[in-house]
Amino acid sequence: MVVKLANPEAVRLGGEIAGWLAERGCKVYGLEDLPGDIRPVERVPWDELADRIELLLVLGGDGTMLHAVRLLEGRKVPVLGINLGGLGFLTTGTVEETYPLLERVLKDRLRTEERMMLSVSLKRGGKIRSHYTVLNDAVIKGRGARLVRLATSINREYVTTYRADGMIVATPTGSTAYSLSAQGPILYPTIHSIIIAPICPFNLTNRPVVIPDWMDVEVTISQDHSDIVLVLDGQEEVPLVSSDIIEIKRSDRSVYLVRYEGKSYFDILRERLMWEVKG
Repeated sequence: MVVKLANPEAVRLGGEIAGWLAERGCKVYGLEDLPGDIRPVERVPWDELADRIELLLVLGGDGTMLHAVRLLEGRKVPVLGINLGGLGFLTTGTVEETYPLLERVLKDRLRTEERMMLSVSLKRGGKIRSHYTVLNDAVIKGRGARLVRLATSINREYVTTYRADGMIVATPTGSTAYSLSAQGPILYPTIHSIIIAPICPFNLTNRPVVIPDWMDVEVTISQDHSDIVLVLDGQEEVPLVSSDIIEIKRSDRSVYLVRYEGKSYFDILRERLMWEVKG
């Protein structure tokens, strides 16, 4: 169980669920910072959690979900999210749907949906300096108000040099996150593709582009730029320097989100984005 600790409702619900699961013979684990009033729960270090569990239950919003997914480190563990945040595109159900969902889990009637991830490598001086895996997006942007120049190639073929506030490279799952605010398309989450979306481009004809998942994206930071960062799923920020190269491609890892039978992706879009309901 991973809980958004800043949300009192999430903490309260976590305590209720822990007791409910224990009554049904389930072993519940949590991170070491989980409040003591959530019990019975065995607290373990974050790097031991994924090896002990058969289901990851997340109480919070999309930020909590992204944090929780990182704990799995690529292990094939189903993730069930209960939305106690804002929009909550990654979460499966509402608070009211919590126990019906858990009943289905205990009856082994859960259905999962595979979501692709991105592999992100930072190259500096011809060597890979660091490597990351993201579910939503990798974002390159300047800290200040200056435009940045990002020379972009796809499958080693030069495409263009974006002059923009930055660039978002997103998965279909991430299409309803930052990319959506940058006028990117909404993609069905199980489509295998990658979105490249410039943020506020100087050239208004620079529009978001969707490519198949077997292609890779390479972005080179212009030599006259500094104070640029790489932001990974909104969870981690990495400083970049001139001539850094960021390579982004589909990861061999995936995330498996529990779906609520009877609720489709379009139901979630209609609910979260407040689309008009047919009269």
